[in-house]
Amino acid sequence: MNFFNFSVNKILRRDLSILDQARIRLLYYGLLLAAVGLCALFLSVYLQNLQVMTSTTTIALIAVLALFKYLTYKPHWHTISHLLLVIGTMVNMATVFVILQDVNIITIQLIILVIVFSFYMLGQNWGMFYSLLNLLPILIFMVMQYDHNYFIDFKPEKADESTTIIAVFANFILIIFIHSHFYSAFLKNIKQLKDNGEEQAALNIKFERAIEKAEKSSQVQSEFLSTMSHEIRTPLNAVIGMSNLLLMNNPRQDQGENLEILKFSANNLLAIVNDVLDFNKIESGKVVFEKIKFNLVDLMQNICGGQIIKAEEKGLLFKLDIDSTLRKKVIFGDPTRLTQIIFNLVSNAIKFTAQGNIWVRVTCLEDRHNNIIVSFSVKDTGIGIKKENLETIFEPFIQESITTTRQYGGTGLGLAIVKRLLELQAIQMYVSSNVGEGSEFSFNMEFPVSTEVIAQPKERIVIPEQQKQQQVQQPVVPEIEDLGSSLRVLIAEDNPVNVMLMKKLFSKWKIVPTIAENGERAVEIVQYGNFDIILMDLQMPVMNGFDASMEIRKMTDPAKSNIPIIALTASALFDIRDQVTNAGMNDYVAKPFKPDELMEKIQNLIATV
Repeated sequence: MNFFNFSVNKILRRDLSILDQARIRLLYYGLLLAAVGLCALFLSVYLQNLQVMTSTTTIALIAVLALFKYLTYKPHWHTISHLLLVIGTMVNMATVFVILQDVNIITIQLIILVIVFSFYMLGQNWGMFYSLLNLLPILIFMVMQYDHNYFIDFKPEKADESTTIIAVFANFILIIFIHSHFYSAFLKNIKQLKDNGEEQAALNIKFERAIEKAEKSSQVQSEFLSTMSHEIRTPLNAVIGMSNLLLMNNPRQDQGENLEILKFSANNLLAIVNDVLDFNKIESGKVVFEKIKFNLVDLMQNICGGQIIKAEEKGLLFKLDIDSTLRKKVIFGDPTRLTQIIFNLVSNAIKFTAQGNIWVRVTCLEDRHNNIIVSFSVKDTGIGIKKENLETIFEPFIQESITTTRQYGGTGLGLAIVKRLLELQAIQMYVSSNVGEGSEFSFNMEFPVSTEVIAQPKERIVIPEQQKQQQVQQPVVPEIEDLGSSLRVLIAEDNPVNVMLMKKLFSKWKIVPTIAENGERAVEIVQYGNFDIILMDLQMPVMNGFDASMEIRKMTDPAKSNIPIIALTASALFDIRDQVTNAGMNDYVAKPFKPDELMEKIQNLIATV
């Protein structure tokens, strides 16, 4: 700010509130009015040769002019207000206790002026402080004067009526100006608050509409991904299924190699689809973490079992090191999500390591009887990561570089899924890496511990479909000697390719299934026939699988209404398991499925009937 500035417009900033701008204007014009009033008083008392009053008025006038200059140079209104109130209080005390030794109308006006000014400028707390600072001494003086106990060795000065008129007029002008100025400022502030409230209400409406639109967009996105999943997985089911069937027929070596390549490529495509769908599920906030009992040692061995084979195929040394204290502990947690995290980390380590070692370490950091803290670490001797890329590798669909994407492939979703799953559990991922030397990913997870004493629990660990399908191995045809060719199977399926695939598959088991081209036809066939199990596609014309299953469950004949139903679906809706259960179906198999998985579910359901 220029020292020679005298304009109020140059000290008002746009970022100031209406009240703060009003305070600065009040000081600016109020100091000018006070200066004019003090000049008039100075002339009056000077002409009357009242030396003490002249000196007091001179000092007050100089102080007011100095504060006015300070305000136009640096508009520190808060500090200036305090200085003005201190000067006013000192003048008031000097006037009452020394100069006049009396309380008159001018004194009362000064007290009122201090009270009004302090409250408007500095707020309630300082307003009370300065009000009491001026009132209490005056009250004490009046009591002492009433009892005739106040005496000082100074003869009070007496001014004529003209001086009193000037002082009273100046004080009234200042009091009226303060009230008028702040009244208009308050009205303007209230109007602004009203306008802001109306704008906020309009913004809230827009915000609600934006949220509704975003929710609809998210729902459309989920439905789109589900539909695309169904459309992609349905032909993949035929590709992988036919590959399995052809591999069962003992093909020539060259044919077998071609089929393995075909199956491997189809499984890679399926893994990409699964990654996208799983990430969308996590981002939509529809992930629910389970709290079930499992043995961590068994889980880690299951996860790393297939990965060890992949590492050895690349000539890598794979070492799984599990803390011995964990062997006899049964803990509570979500084995499926933990499997997904470890599987992605280990898969990445193998993918980006051309030679050397892969270490997977599971260490018990703290054992508090009912709770344990376990450290998981996956380390490799791979290509490493640049320090500037350590954060970006966790972003979805992003890998360290375009060269990495082209050389190693993948969607760039693996680490994003890992990080999101850990963040949802308030767990931090730690990464250390050196380019050309390798990387280490680690995190700590707390688990409640079961109080049961179980030597070696045999929990069945569900390996994610992605892991199962990425392990390329010869398909296994389950033995069904106990069921034989007498098994009566109804398949509700509208896709002719899938129908042909199912017929060929079941022919390997010497089973001739009955085919229904839609849900309505499946219900009719069940009414007039007897079946041991029903395989129900969910998306069919005329009547879908959900409605067909509910119709079957309503049948009066218990032998028909209680037929086990397995849902066959290429959809990837997040709540598909709940929908299947609510429709009365017993289980479901996601397409593309493995023959042994399907037969295992059939045998389990037949055995329970």
